Amino acid sequence: MPGAASHSPGPLDAGPIEVLEVMSDLLSGIGEGSPPDAFFSSLCEAICRLASMKRAVLVRYDSARRRVRAVGAHGIELEPFADLFVTIGSVPVARRSLMEDRVLEVMGAEDFKVPPDVRELLEGVRIVCTPMAAAGRYVGVVLSEREAGAPEMDDEERQLLWTLGKAIAMASVAREVTAYDEQSRQLQQRIDLAREIHEGVVQRLFGVSLVLSREEALDADSQRRCAAEVQMALSDLRTALTRPLGHLSRPTSVTFAEELERVRALYPALEILLDGRAEQVPQSLEALAQSVLVEAMRNASKHADASTVDVTLRSDDGTFVLAVRNDGAPLRERRAAPHGGRHGGVGLRLATLEALQHDGVLEYGELEPGVWQVRLMVPTGE
Repeated sequence: MPGAASHSPGPLDAGPIEVLEVMSDLLSGIGEGSPPDAFFSSLCEAICRLASMKRAVLVRYDSARRRVRAVGAHGIELEPFADLFVTIGSVPVARRSLMEDRVLEVMGAEDFKVPPDVRELLEGVRIVCTPMAAAGRYVGVVLSEREAGAPEMDDEERQLLWTLGKAIAMASVAREVTAYDEQSRQLQQRIDLAREIHEGVVQRLFGVSLVLSREEALDADSQRRCAAEVQMALSDLRTALTRPLGHLSRPTSVTFAEELERVRALYPALEILLDGRAEQVPQSLEALAQSVLVEAMRNASKHADASTVDVTLRSDDGTFVLAVRNDGAPLRERRAAPHGGRHGGVGLRLATLEALQHDGVLEYGELEPGVWQVRLMVPTGE
């Protein structure tokens, strides 16, 4: 290859077939028992081998943790980067690379908004940023270190990196499409459930209400018929609710305490206070509790003029309770709304369905003038 560094024959020299073989060999070694970062770390290794890079770190949006984080590395330990809280604005070269959709190269990391110990690892390093973008979506970037003795990248090398970034991004988008298909199936389940309840339970209870609304007293036969209709309606309702309601929060690998710190970083203008211990959240309810927290904070930020948010955790008498209160409920919403209102968006309504699957309940509404509360209560069986 013209202008390439002097090295042993590699995939870039031999052609696209060998490139695919390298990728295939690396990914085929991933199987059951592999570490969580094995897939993305293998992609980092492929980039290093194919483009004469010394080491690389892959950063992308992690839906399980709801944050941008390093998920794979090669030639360097992933641990120093794994828990960094970064955004697209924290790493300017990443922002430019994604927006311009091209491979960029910078020296050092003076303008990176990262802790000093991480910045020290990048001092004097030739950093190559490869965008991972597809279908108009920013998936992430690969930050790699160019070999010290390697010449400037030529167009062919940049094209290879750009193509690899596209391939990684497309794989991520394909995974999300699969998730959307599952969400569509869950939505259909919810529609079917609503129809079943309406056609069975609601119609029966409506008929009973018509009978009971008559002024004349009911005879014994009519009373028995009304009682039978109510019992059948309750039976239909129990049957409907025994099957899945079509919504579960995504499994999470973080704790409530970690998610709370992430939320605090997302909403720096709000003073978020915790009353209770994060360890009180049962493991089986971590995903649900975190979803409720995130939705409550999102709605408080979007619809309220709050300055303080109080997060309360309790686990008493076999019941887990999470309450999120903000002091910014608008004047126009100061009315009783225990299960709705402007703050009760789709996210909280879906969380209400999920709470039912845990035999719990989710309430949201104005607790007192100017104070809005979201409260989750779930029996733990303890």
